[in-house]
Amino acid sequence: MNEVYQQIGEEGLNALVCAFYKRVKEDDLLSPMYPSDDWESAQGRLADFLIYRCGGSQKYIEERGHPRLRMRHMPFHIGTAERDRWLKLMRESMEETKVEPPASKLLAEFFAQTADFMRNASE
Repeated sequence: MNEVYQQIGEEGLNALVCAFYKRVKEDDLLSPMYPSDDWESAQGRLADFLIYRCGGSQKYIEERGHPRLRMRHMPFHIGTAERDRWLKLMRESMEETKVEPPASKLLAEFFAQTADFMRNASE
């Protein structure tokens, strides 16, 4: 994932997350998972996580510790529909922000694995 950071950097990852949350705010399936007064914090956490995961700043780890993504998302119903919608919105965000290969391929693979891992509801 260091290749992603080298290619698009912190600025590109922030732009991607911004485009993503713009979509999430309007999404009927995903937006109810977020407190309406916590958009900025949620956006910051995802940006910090991706920057950390792609080899940038350690801010996420310093402020939040181990990601424990599955545990942190357990209070939310995440099934196939939620996973697929999350991936769709992220794919659209990568297109909007013009994330090109190889970063787009690496991110898409990472997002697919992570989103599937986050599922906690059987269909």
